[in-house]
Amino acid sequence: MTDLRWSASAQQLTQAARGFDPLKLTWGPGVAEAADAVTVTPAEALRHLATGHKLRRVPIGIIGPRDATPTQYALAEQMGEALADHGLQLLCGGKNGVMEGACKGHARGGGLPVGLLPDEEWDTANPYVAIPIATGIGPARNAIIARACLVLVAIGGGVGTLSEMALGLQFKRLVLAMADAPAVDGVDRVASVEDVMARIAMRIFRSA
Repeated sequence: MTDLRWSASAQQLTQAARGFDPLKLTWGPGVAEAADAVTVTPAEALRHLATGHKLRRVPIGIIGPRDATPTQYALAEQMGEALADHGLQLLCGGKNGVMEGACKGHARGGGLPVGLLPDEEWDTANPYVAIPIATGIGPARNAIIARACLVLVAIGGGVGTLSEMALGLQFKRLVLAMADAPAVDGVDRVASVEDVMARIAMRIFRSA
């Protein structure tokens, strides 16, 4: 996606005489570009919208194993913080490992991590979950995460992560894999947090 233009005075994102509606996440025609508009990348556009608290906080999911390696945990932290920095809402399974790392980073970046728990009580969430939602439905909550999120980012993982990735593809979500996440047809492997954020931004700003 190219030719995104941001106006600080109008707090408006435009592209080729179209204006982006940050609540509907759609483009509308017939919008005049402000005189101070400058070209921005998709990720920069997200940051601008985040600063103005204009962007609809459709969830982005970070998925991965409870028994995360130190590398996976650190990467999840970085991803969670990047989501918060770009004004995006984190939704995860709310437990330990990759989920905890993602919540820790998101909270550190000023976000309010949401944990969709498989358990019957909220207090089984990791300590960084700001909004714990106890479902009591066990692994079936994976389907809710996959359905609810606009994008799923897998960091490592086994059978549970694999099921969420497959469900995400079934629901026509963008599913991305990092580090040693399972290899799945239709899932792109992405090398860095910056690359993931660019892919998420392009998904949000794609033509409706």
